[in-house]
Amino acid sequence: MFRYWSALVLFLFFVLLAGRSLMLHRRGIKAVVFGETDKSDFLLIPIFLIFVYAVLACTFGLPVPEALAKPFWISRITRRIGLTLCMIALIGFAAALKSFGDSFRIGIDEKNPDRLVTSGMFAVSRNPIYVAFLLFFSGMFLQSPNWLLLGVLVLLALAIHRQILREEAFLKAHYGKDYEDYCKRVRRYL
Repeated sequence: MFRYWSALVLFLFFVLLAGRSLMLHRRGIKAVVFGETDKSDFLLIPIFLIFVYAVLACTFGLPVPEALAKPFWISRITRRIGLTLCMIALIGFAAALKSFGDSFRIGIDEKNPDRLVTSGMFAVSRNPIYVAFLLFFSGMFLQSPNWLLLGVLVLLALAIHRQILREEAFLKAHYGKDYEDYCKRVRRYL
């Protein structure tokens, strides 16, 4: 039964993401602008799909090379820690979405940038959603510690950092001194 928790928390992750996007869409706000400013954003999609497949493969025994899926160790404690990290990440993700309000976008929205959000979770981290993602992906790895999830975790962490740097450049250009002052007060991650 425990192994199905990975699939459940992955499902909850998508529910939060899709739910917020649909809610904004109903208000006439285009939340998904991923890839509109830089087509290289789409390189993240196969990495993310491999992550999803890897989690599902480890959970439901889908085909994957045994050398990649064989666990480094088997530990109930590590699995529980991983599940706890995933749940904390989902709560943090939900809190960050609430803090974001109508400003939430998937991608950089150069056409309709909203206000600079510096309150709520954004008073703790300039990138609370990405911190939640990294915590979530790390928790998933701890639930099924293998080469496949480790490799995808590293690729996702690098892709997230790249996206953060791109967003920071946009925010600095768009909000100027307000954003620079915010950067002095709040750290990039934690």
